Amino acid sequence: MQAIQFSQTGDASVLQLVDIPKPTPKPGQILVRNRFAGVNFIDTYFRTGLYKTALPSSLGQEASGEVSAIGDGVTDFSVGDQVAYLANADAYAQFAAAPSDSAVKLPAGVSLETGAATLIQALTAHTMVTRTYRVQPGDWVLVHAGAGGTGRLLIQLSRHLGANVIATVSTDDKAKVARAAGADHIIMYSHESVPERVHEIVPEGVHAVFDGVGKSTFEGSLESLRRLGTMVSFGNASGAVPPVDLFKLSAKNLTLLRPRLFGYIVTKEEKQHHMGEVFKLIDQGKLDIQVSGVYDLKDVAQAHEDLEGRKTTGKLILRIP
Repeated sequence: MQAIQFSQTGDASVLQLVDIPKPTPKPGQILVRNRFAGVNFIDTYFRTGLYKTALPSSLGQEASGEVSAIGDGVTDFSVGDQVAYLANADAYAQFAAAPSDSAVKLPAGVSLETGAATLIQALTAHTMVTRTYRVQPGDWVLVHAGAGGTGRLLIQLSRHLGANVIATVSTDDKAKVARAAGADHIIMYSHESVPERVHEIVPEGVHAVFDGVGKSTFEGSLESLRRLGTMVSFGNASGAVPPVDLFKLSAKNLTLLRPRLFGYIVTKEEKQHHMGEVFKLIDQGKLDIQVSGVYDLKDVAQAHEDLEGRKTTGKLILRIP
């Protein structure tokens, strides 16, 4: 089968389309003929070496397709089922063997494209607003990169839970995307001071910040919080956050968290709960998944460059031949 691998870390040019053996499902696994795979920032972290992995390595944390074979002990799926699933960094391929408890049957009204675009970002957003910081009605939250894939979902879910949302964006076009997702206020971080604008909008500061940008926004995020506020740093789009002086948290008794999605979905019950809630919201029209770019598998390097260049809104996916 065809798959994407890299033998050295670096920029997107290290990604190669290679031929490797098709996997065989082990007990408890399903073999999926992939049709689409999601592109996520975590993929770029492995590719660049920010997150360590053995080389040569594959990529891809999520995909969608049809079940083509079933391992021993699997009773929840049948050959031909259309599914979305969480992968172990091997979804950029024509086939993948996935644990059955990390997969979900797609509702009839959800396309394979949407399925591939949903799990990583939507589960990240859902676990953050329900478990990292439990968003409550009337809360004020700040969402960085509000037009991005995860940012849009954080805005929608926070609004669904009754919060007031301030979103940061870099362009007028991205401002329109964030407003359409439900943001109450927009800050153009390219030429406005985020903490100054936050305190103009809500003088005491926000209850929580969801920050997937990292290095360039971290200090401003802390300044934007109110007393007893919560700082959720979950990404490194601008680079990793340097070591933190914990005394910076003391003045306002702040809480700082660096959550990881897969730390919230360890058990089958956790996975199925969050997957079920996400697809229920999609099916009810309360969560809109926007696919903003579809790339052929061979063009994966361009997808990574566009994602890292912050040229996109919504979600990028790969079309698997």
